[in-house]
Amino acid sequence: MRNGAARGPGFPDLRSAGRYVWWLVVSQRGRVAAGATYGSLWMVGLMLPPYVLSRAIDEGLVPGRMPVLLGWVAVLLGVGVANAWLAVMRHRTMTRIRMDATFRTVRVLVAHTLRLGAALPHKVTAGEVVMIGIGDVGVISQTLTMTGPGVGGVLAYGVVAVLLLTVSPLLAGVVLLGVPLLALLVGPLLGRLQGAESRYRKRQSGLAARLTDLVGGLRVLNGLGGKDVFAERHRREARELRDEGYRVGAVTSWVQALGVGLPTLFLAAVTWLAARMAAQGTITVGELVAVYGYAAALVVPVSFFIEGGYDLTRGLVAARRVVRFLRLEPDDAEGSGGTAGDAAGRTAGSVAAGDAPDTGSVARDAPDAGSAAGDAPEAASVLRDPASGVEVVPGLLTAVAAARPGESAAVVDRLGRFADSAATWGAVRLDQIPLPQVRDRILVADNEADLFAGTLREVVAGRRDRTEEAIGRAVRTALAEDIVRGLPDGLDSAVEAQGRNLSGGQRQRLRLVRALLADPEVLLAVEPTSAVDAHTEAGIAARLHRARAGRTTVVTSTSPLLLDRADRVYFLVGGRVAAVGSHRQLLAEQPGYRRLVARGEDKDGTDEDRTDEDGTNGSGTDLPRTDNGTAPRRPEAPVTKEDV
Repeated sequence: MRNGAARGPGFPDLRSAGRYVWWLVVSQRGRVAAGATYGSLWMVGLMLPPYVLSRAIDEGLVPGRMPVLLGWVAVLLGVGVANAWLAVMRHRTMTRIRMDATFRTVRVLVAHTLRLGAALPHKVTAGEVVMIGIGDVGVISQTLTMTGPGVGGVLAYGVVAVLLLTVSPLLAGVVLLGVPLLALLVGPLLGRLQGAESRYRKRQSGLAARLTDLVGGLRVLNGLGGKDVFAERHRREARELRDEGYRVGAVTSWVQALGVGLPTLFLAAVTWLAARMAAQGTITVGELVAVYGYAAALVVPVSFFIEGGYDLTRGLVAARRVVRFLRLEPDDAEGSGGTAGDAAGRTAGSVAAGDAPDTGSVARDAPDAGSAAGDAPEAASVLRDPASGVEVVPGLLTAVAAARPGESAAVVDRLGRFADSAATWGAVRLDQIPLPQVRDRILVADNEADLFAGTLREVVAGRRDRTEEAIGRAVRTALAEDIVRGLPDGLDSAVEAQGRNLSGGQRQRLRLVRALLADPEVLLAVEPTSAVDAHTEAGIAARLHRARAGRTTVVTSTSPLLLDRADRVYFLVGGRVAAVGSHRQLLAEQPGYRRLVARGEDKDGTDEDRTDEDGTNGSGTDLPRTDNGTAPRRPEAPVTKEDV
């Protein structure tokens, strides 16, 4: 495992579920070969005691042949000890095989999740991701257990057939035909089980996604009075899942019952036939004991065959879902440099080497190799978005305002290269610049970026160590001093995952602190002040303008307090630039713009209560509002772009 961890998990075969399972096998071929060897020797060893016992009865239970009896007893004891050791080694090896498969799949999944980044919630539900992690991974690993006793069962079957031929061709024929017949009887049930498992698994992931949405939006649902509606829908789907589980359980119970019952009936039939032959004198008493022992020992491999088929059926269902997930491509496919499986394997290798995301944040999109078509401009250059007509001039605070927040957010995604576009940076298209160069110099600060558990210092500092002075400047710019003072240990206070112990406005200001600490050449901020009150917003606008003086900054907002501080404002209609100018110019010349931003002003239609340049009048109060009264902005992106 240590060597495998150093090398990385490798490149999974995503052509089918069966090929993925086979990839897990060949990825540890040496260990699988050892497990198959131990399993085979153990299975064959189970067939030897009946033979030794029959020889001891026929040759040792004769007057005057005590030494012969003692010799066979010693052989029987040696076989038992050897089998016990083989059983221990087989179990230990198969456990390692399952663990290797589990960790290999987990590492590939985690690496691919990082690669998908912000595209993940748009392509797969949270419930599906949860169910893959807590269910499918273990089921796939269990499938590999059959590589040990499965091979040994076939060899044991052949050994018993040869031994029975020396006793009775009739008994050998019964055994040779009986074991395949048992497999044929269980086969149709395994096919039915696979269909039932697939349907159950689909409903299970859907219900998990529903529960995740219900918990995540509980406060909103309470406010809208929709909690009972969603709760009833969850109860109905839970009942449907329960009914589907009953159907899966019914098929599973039959498979398991036949796995125990059929070998037992088979043992009884063979024993009855051998007993009649012994009574007729066709075989000896020792051979009768041997036949019973062979048939009883065959119960083990036959049970393994049935259980292995059951595990394989469930494993293929689980592997199919894992493969489907690993085939997902990020929205920005540029720079992936290969198939989903290849990229997942390469990224997984870096994760194994210790490049996992830090406590403070996780990249919204893991840096890919990028295209080598061109380099980023050396000097600060204009960012252009042809799709909207927005041009970001270096060194200015640019604002983008739109009635639909998703339109302005889409501009940021294109300029930050989180969406495919023809956006340019200077004279070079963004998608032709190696992605690491873009991420090093352009930062997209999403208003809904995740906050991960850790101390407040770790949350805002991200992956790099920050000085107290730098943190203090960023905290003051974001008017977040009250957050630091309000926590028991200041910057060393614990912040829960997603900032659950903070208010919405506090979380938003901490995200802004984190973005400011990154100090990028180009900062693209999506609705950075939508959850704070007007006094705090005005203070942040003034301090942000001063802190980012000479640096390129873009904000999306319809708040007049923030727009008034912008050097240039782009007014979008239908996703295209309808007008450009200062905030006051647009107020005077554009009725549509005037109506849009008026929704963000105070009730008296003025903004005279703005704070001064220092923001000293900021109250720090958080407001439960979105986009200053406009329609809710785009669906939240669950991971941050700020520390890429």
